[in-house]
Amino acid sequence: MTSLPENAPPLPAWPPRLVGSIDLRVSKRLLWVGRAAYPLQNIARVHTFTLHPKRKEATVRFLKNVALTLAVAIALTVLGGATALANREASEGIISFVWWGVIAALIYFLVQLVMVLSADSHYVLAVETNGRSTAVVTSANPHHLDRLVGQISHAIENPGAEFQVTVDSITINPQSYYFGDNVNMYGGTGNVGMAS
Repeated sequence: MTSLPENAPPLPAWPPRLVGSIDLRVSKRLLWVGRAAYPLQNIARVHTFTLHPKRKEATVRFLKNVALTLAVAIALTVLGGATALANREASEGIISFVWWGVIAALIYFLVQLVMVLSADSHYVLAVETNGRSTAVVTSANPHHLDRLVGQISHAIENPGAEFQVTVDSITINPQSYYFGDNVNMYGGTGNVGMAS
């Protein structure tokens, strides 16, 4: 289950991770996803879709991070070389420290890239509320998720409906995956359009 905060700092770009089985049940006008409760009257949409990693964005982010890291390292090396005239030993120590830091940063960026590039797509069921929270679950059987959409929709329309099923919980970083619909918007600021 995942919550999509408005201005959250970027999280590491790890792939989706199956956490284990959880119960999804409807009882007394509440949809329970594990230990989280969603009032049925606040559910705006229930749908299934395939969760795809943002491979292109991860590659672009990797290249930007590498370019910025190398630019800073080169600038610090030039600055360290200029100060070498005054104290050669201190300058060499600083330059060595900078390049070891660069190597560590590049390894970190490479691990992030490989994790996103090697991530699998997952067929998931998403329950979106009127607010910003969204619950996401998956199953080894995609048809099971499609049937759950119908069962949850039926429970929204029929106050007496109750059921319980077991599904798989999945944790995702919404900033590393295409989540939901892609919409082209014209005008405004900060809008991102995606063509299918």
